[in-house]
Amino acid sequence: MIAKIGKGMNIFGAVAYNQLKVEKENGKVLIAHRIPEPLDGHLTTTQICRSFEPYLLANNKTEKPVRHISLNPDPSDKVSDERFMKMAEQYMKEMGYAQQPYIVYKHTDIERTHIHIVTTCVKLDGSKIPDSYDHHRSMAACRNLEKKFNLKPADEKTQQNDKLFFKPVDYAKGNVKSQLAAVIRYLPLYYFFPNLGTYNALLSLFNITCEQVSGEAYGKPKKGLVYFALDAKGQKAGNPFKSSSFGRHAGLDHLEAHFEKSRTEMAKHPSKAILKNTIETAMHMASGEFDFKKQLLGQGINVVVRRANQGRIYGITFIDHESRSVWNGSQLGKNLSANVFNDWWSKGLTTNTAQGLIDRQAPTVSTKEEMGGPFQFLFENRDDGFLNAFGNLLPESQREDYEERAFENQMKKKRKHKRGNQ
Repeated sequence: MIAKIGKGMNIFGAVAYNQLKVEKENGKVLIAHRIPEPLDGHLTTTQICRSFEPYLLANNKTEKPVRHISLNPDPSDKVSDERFMKMAEQYMKEMGYAQQPYIVYKHTDIERTHIHIVTTCVKLDGSKIPDSYDHHRSMAACRNLEKKFNLKPADEKTQQNDKLFFKPVDYAKGNVKSQLAAVIRYLPLYYFFPNLGTYNALLSLFNITCEQVSGEAYGKPKKGLVYFALDAKGQKAGNPFKSSSFGRHAGLDHLEAHFEKSRTEMAKHPSKAILKNTIETAMHMASGEFDFKKQLLGQGINVVVRRANQGRIYGITFIDHESRSVWNGSQLGKNLSANVFNDWWSKGLTTNTAQGLIDRQAPTVSTKEEMGGPFQFLFENRDDGFLNAFGNLLPESQREDYEERAFENQMKKKRKHKRGNQ
């Protein structure tokens, strides 16, 4: 089983995303824990959000009070609704959320049936449930669920990803060739990437890029690769290094074989559905590019955006460090293609996701802003709380009514009023 924990401030967006699945008959509510049931038995987005309101207002200093969790058993595990309910209850108990309000949804819109849980980390007394090392505690909880409910264990790569140790190249420190070698020689051993573009996206995390070169040798055409270190501005620094400097794994022939192997493996990769679902979930909670990247970074996913000189986004790549696979957005779905994100971030247009949610554009953060330590979670036992960026705009459903809009405005006014009295 694989768990993904999204952290944000947008309770309305988190609930609306799941309620839309229910409306489209692609999901249903399994548990509404500590959420009053209406007389007609039909929970609405507004009613659910109001159940969380006392908790969210009890502590307005916590920047990320909302938790949006997905639990993903292996597709071969046939889990009944009753077992899903028990699994959700045990998971929430082990994570310290047993006394919190939460709602559990079952999603059936993809082959990999899974559940989503929406809750808050703020208690009624205003204290916050500790979330240090959430990733490690969540992995332990998943292993316990696998044993108790006889589920197929997550693969070994996912369980042992913290053992990897890679560092970005620092051109200013010198000894560039050795720094490059420490990354280039080993990435193909650990990651799947289906083409040169996705390989370069992965290399960019380490301040490296490569280019294909061609020529003739003894009258025969030859082609190969050269590698460059990148400086702090992402520009090529120093002279190129031939791939032969780093061994056969860095050469074009070996990489082309790796591309073919990656395409075969990724076509049947179980992580694809989880990654797509995680990205779509982040889309409805994020206000813009920087916010979107940070939300996914907190779940072990880097986003690499490629822009033309005029600023148009022509490529977007998602690097999932849990499954160690690199995907172009269009591979995951039309709603995750570069054009969708260009319309959202560059043009400021509303964007329809596959679920029908409309994300309103917030002011775009400069692409020069650094994410800071994008690979830390692979080799440090860090506190997951270091990621602090959340959207302030709530997404709208295509079916949103005035009651829901009024509730949104009411929440904003109460927060402002409480801050003013401090």
